[in-house]
Amino acid sequence: MISYEECGEMLDVIADELPIELYRELNGGIVLDSGYRYHPCSVDNDLYILGVYIRDNLGKRIVIYYGSIVRVLKDKSKEEYFEHLKKTLRHEVLHHNEYLAGCNDLIFYDDRKIKEYLQSKGYNQK
Repeated sequence: MISYEECGEMLDVIADELPIELYRELNGGIVLDSGYRYHPCSVDNDLYILGVYIRDNLGKRIVIYYGSIVRVLKDKSKEEYFEHLKKTLRHEVLHHNEYLAGCNDLIFYDDRKIKEYLQSKGYNQK
């Protein structure tokens, strides 16, 4: 397991690797929250939210949930944490940029993945 501080350092490195233009209008920045969140569709509290893109009266920001990350990855290597954080941050940055472009492809993708998860748990959604 990595510490909260190590996770923050990894996120800084990952964020710095991406072109600055991808962060335009992300006035709330990238926030590392110490907590964890279950997805509302989680059947057995086994589906965690690793990160979210938020647009509200405070602006636009990305929140990464440290508690969710460590619950999902547990005792994986630091390299595996880094790669998972990279995937998560890039996913949320893509949500931000798709929003700015008026595109919903990633939202549709996420919805499809939730339907697949629910089907794997024996729930059939239409």
